[in-house]
Amino acid sequence: MAEGTHLLEHLQTPALLVTNGQVNFANRAAEALLGTHISGQDVRIAIRDPDAVELILGDTGGTARIVGLSVGGSVWEIASAVIGNDERLVSLYDISVQVSVARAHADFVANASHELRTPLASILGYVETLTNPKAGGDAETRDKFLDTIRREARRMQTLVSDLMSLSRIEAIKHEVPTQSVDMLEVARETAGEFGPDDCVEVSANCESAVILGDRVQIAQVLRNLMDNALKYGKADQPVEVTLEVTETGWLLVAVKDHGAGIQPEHLPRLTERFYRADTSRSRAAGGTGLGLSIVKHIVERHRGRFDITSRLGKGTTASMMLPLRNG
Repeated sequence: MAEGTHLLEHLQTPALLVTNGQVNFANRAAEALLGTHISGQDVRIAIRDPDAVELILGDTGGTARIVGLSVGGSVWEIASAVIGNDERLVSLYDISVQVSVARAHADFVANASHELRTPLASILGYVETLTNPKAGGDAETRDKFLDTIRREARRMQTLVSDLMSLSRIEAIKHEVPTQSVDMLEVARETAGEFGPDDCVEVSANCESAVILGDRVQIAQVLRNLMDNALKYGKADQPVEVTLEVTETGWLLVAVKDHGAGIQPEHLPRLTERFYRADTSRSRAAGGTGLGLSIVKHIVERHRGRFDITSRLGKGTTASMMLPLRNG
């Protein structure tokens, strides 16, 4: 058994040998997880989970799940193998990430379905109403309902477009962009896309700011941030876009509005998919709840950092730090 324990010591997976209900041996990974004191301890004390203890002390072996073994919310799979009448080999596997990803995927599908179901139900309801001769025969009512149908259909179209965009970004998120992109040039071009009533001012401490990037995605980020700032800022105040090249080889891009600001408790969650700080206002403005999630994914693909700061009554600033191209 000494040779067996020597081999277990080199495993990165936490492993225990349990003899007659006591921990006879724990490798370094197990001691790091459960504490150095567990050797010689009753397994019911070492692992305080009834299902896991029942599995270890049982005669057939198998697997079970433990929640919160290392930190709150963590999920571990415990595998027990019978290697003798009173001896068990117990291995512990951290499956927190897999469980979290599966849960996030399920939540994403549920949220996407809900977001699509609402406008679809509205469209179907109005279409059915229009088939009624009384409603469909009245021009004013018909035009009003058709405007609603058009608005809800466009909302669905925007949502599907954002979902496809997010899917494409995630598919290439590990591919480092290689195009030389002048951020100042793209910022000015993007600002020029907005109408004359939408004031977007671009300023910089440089003549150019070149990064290695994906020009289409960078333009998408700036367009999204400028559009958000125009929607939620004050109509009589400009949106300020500033670019600042730092001495340490980074570019700071900030998009600031002068709107009502965002409550502090919402800030950490703004880049979550479908999260809205003000649900009714966001939907009324045509928001899908995916824009900032898309922004975050693109910035991370460009090896940058994205942040949002806000003060109530003073406005909101969305900023990103991007590495400048070397040479």
